[in-house]
Amino acid sequence: MDAIQLKQKAAEKAITYVKSGMTVGLGTGSTAYWAIQFLGEKVKQGLDIQCIATSQQSDDLARSLGIPMTRFADISTIDITIDGADETTCTRQLIKGGGAALLREKIVAAATDFYIIIVDEQKVVDKLGKFKIPIEVVPFGYESTIRKIQQLGAKASVRLTKEGNVLVTDNHNYIVDADFGLIDDIDILHKNINEIVGVVENGLFINMASIVVVAHADGTIEVLY
Repeated sequence: MDAIQLKQKAAEKAITYVKSGMTVGLGTGSTAYWAIQFLGEKVKQGLDIQCIATSQQSDDLARSLGIPMTRFADISTIDITIDGADETTCTRQLIKGGGAALLREKIVAAATDFYIIIVDEQKVVDKLGKFKIPIEVVPFGYESTIRKIQQLGAKASVRLTKEGNVLVTDNHNYIVDADFGLIDDIDILHKNINEIVGVVENGLFINMASIVVVAHADGTIEVLY
């Protein structure tokens, strides 16, 4: 199976957890895209849900498919969120933020009762860190913030667009991609990054995923609990 088919398989499994009456968080990225597409089809067939998206891109897609959207002011909790990840361990520790939506993704995840991550088998690793950790930072003084991140032992740089401009998130911040190598203690690193003044949030999602749905190249689906 090719990469797109694997993403579709994982997304199809994930949406089986969604039932009418739920508030659903919609992730961001190429895998979450398929979950939103399939939910749009289910809504047309009568699935009664309301959703909150983790990015403007996902919000626009959901609305274009006729999915009812809501906002945090009108809900107390999110029943299920379906999102992707850039890396996951077998114990469901994650790196996210490749799509530059990590802050909203983490806000939604923290408000979610059952947080589903969908990935293909290549995203499953023994130890996090081959994928650089995305870190959202405020624009003011970001050069100084990068230096502080580098002092933690990372090779770090601000993320650029394809046109060579600094990428700006939906929250009007910048993304710094930090390469720490393979990480021995994710809890300490998460704490140390977030203690830097100028850092808004980082892409380590620790003890947040309820399950991880893994699509394998042979067509089988594995659920990590």
